Amino acid sequence: MKENTDIPNMIEIIGVRFKPAGKIYYFDPNGITATRGMGVIAETVRGVEYGNCEIGNKMVEPNPAHLPMRKVLRLATEADLATLKENKQRERDAFSICLERIAKYELGMKLVDVELTFDSTKIIFYFTADGRVDFRELVKELAGVFRMRIELRQIGVRDESKLLNGIGVCGRTLCCATFLQEFHPVSIKMAKDQNLSLSPSKISGVCGRLMCCLKYEEEHYAELNKIMPGVGDIIQTPDGQGEVVSTSILRQTLRAVVRKKPEDAPSTNQYHAKDIKVLKKAIVPEYSRDYRGKN
Repeated sequence: MKENTDIPNMIEIIGVRFKPAGKIYYFDPNGITATRGMGVIAETVRGVEYGNCEIGNKMVEPNPAHLPMRKVLRLATEADLATLKENKQRERDAFSICLERIAKYELGMKLVDVELTFDSTKIIFYFTADGRVDFRELVKELAGVFRMRIELRQIGVRDESKLLNGIGVCGRTLCCATFLQEFHPVSIKMAKDQNLSLSPSKISGVCGRLMCCLKYEEEHYAELNKIMPGVGDIIQTPDGQGEVVSTSILRQTLRAVVRKKPEDAPSTNQYHAKDIKVLKKAIVPEYSRDYRGKN
């Protein structure tokens, strides 16, 4: 594709993804036209790799984070696809061999996945472990078996789930293995802001960590929490003063114990947030203020 000379300071790029749900990397098309879904062979920091085009040829403003860009070497051929298939089989064989060697040296590590670079110059073994593992002897033996560069990379439980995939409590395939390009921080505060059960079995994913989806609606809940009073707040309602006993954030409603007159028996009524006014905030211990979504 010819560069558009009518647009100054623009460069041509294509976006390539090398792993399912992995990051998209930008490359110089090098005169090649590619559309989404096409296989390409590109020069990367790890060597020559096979990837799938996710963003076709596009003119964009230069971004220092993307420069200097490496080049796409060619569109993938039938021979490249055959090589890719062969490498997958070699990865399965390498997995079995590495498992045998881990058992031989009685190492406290769990092998998760094996990745062979497209040009067969490097093989990466992904593993999890509770602590540090002395795998120097293992690396030496693997290097003697495969006759290429060996890398053992320790990963976390979230990365393990992303590599292996699975079914979440929602009944769908894991977000991390489907579309999440990177992990975002997730906290117990997000679950509290959304009035979710704090039972670990309810808010934890298959990896044992807090579910990534707690992050999806956090901004929306943060905005709604700014409007809602907290439990224990004294409020003015159309029926008189009352105290908030429960809230429904999404509905923007609350229940409050109200006395129309001091001598009247209290009654519990429901109100919309827009129909009340906070007269006095409840006294909340310093350590728990953040969890109510109030500052």
